[in-house]
Amino acid sequence: MNNYSLELVDVVKRYGEVTALEKMSLSIKDGDFFFLLGPSGCGKTTLLKIIAGLEDATEGSVIIKGRDVTSLRANKRNTATVFQEWALFPHMNVYDNIAFGMRMHKMPKDQIDQKVDELLHLIQMQGFQDRMAYELSGGQQQRVAIARSLAIEPEILLLDEPLSNLDLALRQQMRLELIRLHEKIGKTFIYVTHDQTEAMTMGDRLAVMDKGKIEQIGSPREIYRNPINEYVATFIGETNEIPGRLMQAASEPIFETTGGLRLKVSLREDGLQDQTDAVVIVRPEHIGVFADDDRPAMDNLFKIQVDDIAYFGPSLRLFGHVDQSDTPFFVDVQADSALAGGLQRGDRVTVGINKDCVFCYRSV
Repeated sequence: MNNYSLELVDVVKRYGEVTALEKMSLSIKDGDFFFLLGPSGCGKTTLLKIIAGLEDATEGSVIIKGRDVTSLRANKRNTATVFQEWALFPHMNVYDNIAFGMRMHKMPKDQIDQKVDELLHLIQMQGFQDRMAYELSGGQQQRVAIARSLAIEPEILLLDEPLSNLDLALRQQMRLELIRLHEKIGKTFIYVTHDQTEAMTMGDRLAVMDKGKIEQIGSPREIYRNPINEYVATFIGETNEIPGRLMQAASEPIFETTGGLRLKVSLREDGLQDQTDAVVIVRPEHIGVFADDDRPAMDNLFKIQVDDIAYFGPSLRLFGHVDQSDTPFFVDVQADSALAGGLQRGDRVTVGINKDCVFCYRSV
């Protein structure tokens, strides 16, 4: 027997002639904190609703804990969903909100009392059972919504951008609360978001989605370090994106920017050939900035002209362009470094990047 909480097999969703989800297969292990990550309109919420039974798949199968639930209604699937709008019952207190699902399942009152008490301890809201829902802060309402979902002991907890209505400080706090909660109860969480920071800092594994398709599945580290294509590389993390042409694919690959700068690169897609239109992706943390009298041995050394400087506290971000073209380029330097102290707009500085950090993809 496998240890998957969820398996999707060739799931397709169409609305008339519009295909919202293309043939999609996915397996999520028991206890994973799994993220569906992508921009608005990519199909991630539609997929979550299909898992929950709130939408029907046009084709394919949904399997939960080895059982095909494709034709089952939402209340028969043993999942629970926390939406962007937490939808607590405003006329009920915290106890009654948490107890609602258990009462619908006709559980005995003493069991409900015990379960509500356990959940209040779990979400760290002991003593709040008599508080009305409208009297709670945003973070407290979110915790109660999660407790209400957990009360029916679902196999999978589905979360649809549950933190998007919170301010930044509270959102950061609640990320830690959700990680703690997941670790404590060991349930499978499937979390929809467009926020890459949430996915990268909270998730065990994630699926990067675009236009109704899964582009890549892996751990945050795998996806950040080895993005499968240009879309994933630019969607995850900050990047410099430089267009041009792959001049030489074999042996030591050489890329030439539209302005004529030649770079040694690392090919990240199969099938790239000589004279292919391509793009290189470089993350700012992989770029060194050097004084002309202190240039180390690196695979690629070239000049950029500084057009603007932004102060980010511990670092300065230099916005500029590669000498040979007007292609935008940015790089970070330590704000307290000797080099940073004298930088001004219009300066030309030397940057260095090793070829293993210059990802080359087919241009799309």
